[in-house]
Amino acid sequence: MLYEQRDHKWVYSFAEGGAAMKSLLGGKGANVAEMSQAGLPVPPGFTITTEACRAYIDYERQFPEGMWSQSQAALEQVETEAGKQFGSAADPLLVSVRSGAAISMPGMMDTVLNLGLNDETIEGLARLSDNRRFALDSYRRFISMFGAIVMAVPAEKFDRVLERFKAQTAGGRDTDLTVEQLEDVIATYKRIIFADRHGDEFPQDPYEQLRMAIAAVFDSWNGRRAIDYRRVHRISDDLGTAVNVQAMVFGNLDWDSGTGVAFTRNPSTGENTLFGEYLLNAQGEDVVAGIRTPQPISRLSEDLPGVFEQLQTITTRLERHYGDMQDIEFTIEQGKLWILQTRTGKRTGAAAVRIAVEMVEEGLIDRRTAVMRVNAEQLDQLLHPTVDPRADVTVLATGLPASPGAASGVIVLHPDDAEVYAGDGNDVILVRNETSPDDFHGMVVARAILTARGGMTSHAAVVARGMGKPCVVGAGDLSIDEEEGYFYVNNHEIRRGDWITVDGSTGNVLLGKVPTRQPEMGGYFENLMQWADEYRRLGVRANADTGHDAALARKFGAQGIGLCRTEHMFFGDERLAIMREMILAEDLAARQAALDRLLPIQRQDFLEIFRAMDGLPVTVRLLDPPLHEFLPNYDELQADLFELKLRMLQSDSFAEVDQILRQVWEKERLLRRVAQLREANPMLGHRGCRLGMVFTEVTAMQTRAIFEAACRAQGEGITVVPEIMIPLVSIAAELDNQRGIVQAVAEEVLGEHGMDVAYSIGTMIELPRAALTAADIARHADFFSFGTNDLTQTTFGLSRDDSGRFLFHYISGKILDDDPFQVMDEEGVGELVRLGVERGRQTKQDLKTGICGEHGGEPRSIALCHRYGLDYVSCSPFRVPIARLAAAQAALADGTV
Repeated sequence: MLYEQRDHKWVYSFAEGGAAMKSLLGGKGANVAEMSQAGLPVPPGFTITTEACRAYIDYERQFPEGMWSQSQAALEQVETEAGKQFGSAADPLLVSVRSGAAISMPGMMDTVLNLGLNDETIEGLARLSDNRRFALDSYRRFISMFGAIVMAVPAEKFDRVLERFKAQTAGGRDTDLTVEQLEDVIATYKRIIFADRHGDEFPQDPYEQLRMAIAAVFDSWNGRRAIDYRRVHRISDDLGTAVNVQAMVFGNLDWDSGTGVAFTRNPSTGENTLFGEYLLNAQGEDVVAGIRTPQPISRLSEDLPGVFEQLQTITTRLERHYGDMQDIEFTIEQGKLWILQTRTGKRTGAAAVRIAVEMVEEGLIDRRTAVMRVNAEQLDQLLHPTVDPRADVTVLATGLPASPGAASGVIVLHPDDAEVYAGDGNDVILVRNETSPDDFHGMVVARAILTARGGMTSHAAVVARGMGKPCVVGAGDLSIDEEEGYFYVNNHEIRRGDWITVDGSTGNVLLGKVPTRQPEMGGYFENLMQWADEYRRLGVRANADTGHDAALARKFGAQGIGLCRTEHMFFGDERLAIMREMILAEDLAARQAALDRLLPIQRQDFLEIFRAMDGLPVTVRLLDPPLHEFLPNYDELQADLFELKLRMLQSDSFAEVDQILRQVWEKERLLRRVAQLREANPMLGHRGCRLGMVFTEVTAMQTRAIFEAACRAQGEGITVVPEIMIPLVSIAAELDNQRGIVQAVAEEVLGEHGMDVAYSIGTMIELPRAALTAADIARHADFFSFGTNDLTQTTFGLSRDDSGRFLFHYISGKILDDDPFQVMDEEGVGELVRLGVERGRQTKQDLKTGICGEHGGEPRSIALCHRYGLDYVSCSPFRVPIARLAAAQAALADGTV
């Protein structure tokens, strides 16, 4: 094994690494090394590799052989470069210990600052800085951070102490604490650790501190928030994190010192301007934790103009070097600027699109890079609703607009409550004073996030932007009482379970559930989509059942309708009643009467779709109703019958009894018929082509409706391209039978109207047998459309409606990597699709193939469709832009364009 090599290199100094070593050194370590070698002002340090983390986990939390000795040697080099000595009371070197995975996971793992301080080295720091207050402030920060992260003492115990002492000052801030108060805080912190750890004292040996901190960072790779983050962002659990040990520079030394975060472009809008926040006389955690309200980065030009000018120069240089927007952490120590790290900045969907397009215009990247750089899922953020400007709203509070979009939900004040409420099917808004990484599980399930404190680079803001959730931070008017379950703001008491709306684009917090509207795409979006369309091979269609949905799909760039589900046209009380009448009919005459009433409804629906899709293909799936969706509920019918009989027994009126008796007879007749039609497994029952095989008049009626609508549309000058799809075929003879009916009726209608309409007839491959016998089925088909929803159900033997109760156990237990109803299962379902395409084209080389399940809008599934040689994917209208971009990225990734 690699880990058994005694001379294996576990540690790299910043002088040895580089950007190309990201998988080994993590993103932070690789970039810091790159900046250090480029001559930027970076404090010296070293990186312990991701391999060491994996070995530590494999060795049951033991450092691999040689790692600690290599770390000590690297620390000696840092001492030489910094001119200080680790653990020295005369000239102490302090270090930070930070995580850094290959894929950025901001805030999900642990960091320890000011490591090396103890009761002796603090005196040396005080002498060197000539600032005892600064030394004590650094020590109290270190004890609380080390105690919470490394020794697992609840952080709120330290927070309560600090808040109590701050309340005794005139300004109420940590910077107002006196030397004497800081000494008392430190003593109290030590007592808390001693009591909480049952006699374990805060360690005074700096090398022991370092060992413990490195182990804690390794352990944080498998902490809950890191695991949750990896689940959401589909990051492998096997990567591990690097550990970066770096000489400390101090932003809390005086008012010419400070700390901040800067983005080379606005991460919310993409505007090409320096964006960020800073605090003077502070350390890094003060900014991201939202403990103090930071200042916008532009104000630094007034406070420290020389530093601001240098920061602008460095950030521009870094963006040009990496060719992407950068997220930069910096510290100012007595007027000197230090760059602590740079990484590719997280951004909203709107910002991602704008940055990609503008960087092409600026000559920083080419179009291919721009198309590959925007995450297809980020486009989903562009399609989020916004508050309807016509709505009558009550503004409860206003904060900072940290992540765009609008969402409504019931408020919860704790992340655990968010999970419970969301698990019950509620839309929830997570409301906190400020969030921390420990709140991540609640943020994942929330529709939006609202905090009373924090700035635009606070934890809540960064995480929400990364997940595309609306977020408002720094709404300082909120007074939150978590224990009592409410917040109070501007004479409004909003209790747990009450509705609010969060507008992350404006920063407004609105009372109640406010109407929203869909956004309009801008020029940046259109440019990116145009480039994507130039590269993609796959066509992109939409699933749409109404003219409105079809028009919306076309607006988003759909190249046709890949699935029109005719049974969905019958939802609504009036239509549902006729549909039920048809299904419950006991003879042909009754069924035909119902079909005659359905025909004009279907014809009008098809006409509206043909109008919307003028010149584009429309694939109409014939009736495929699982009967349970349309039949009256059997148990409710029984309950109604019991109630009628009870009323009849209680009545003393002959006329009323006679009237109720007639209702009883009708209800009993209906109950008998429903009982006859009830199925133990309706998803595999009398549905799809089987319905048309038994009741040919149903196929005939639908075909007539389609072609009468086509003739009328063509008479209006519209170009119609109807494609008739026979559902749930498993035997070639089924398709042959239904094709014959469709052709006969189509020719009859076209003859009646004296028109010629080109049409095609195909089938939906949604059963394993159909995929395996595709060569035979293709003899009767002009096209295949793979219905991967049902194909997944029948391949796995899973009910999509019921599997949600247990599938998450499979995913969390790593039995499955993904929910197969969300991401196509390559080994099983994907293999059936591949075989179906291959065997179908053995019979008909020009057989058109597509996919119309939910997977048609999922980027990784689209990449599989590209690889299998499908002609198009079809998805919901709002997923069309995502599918267009994902199809282009699939083509670029495999080098076909």
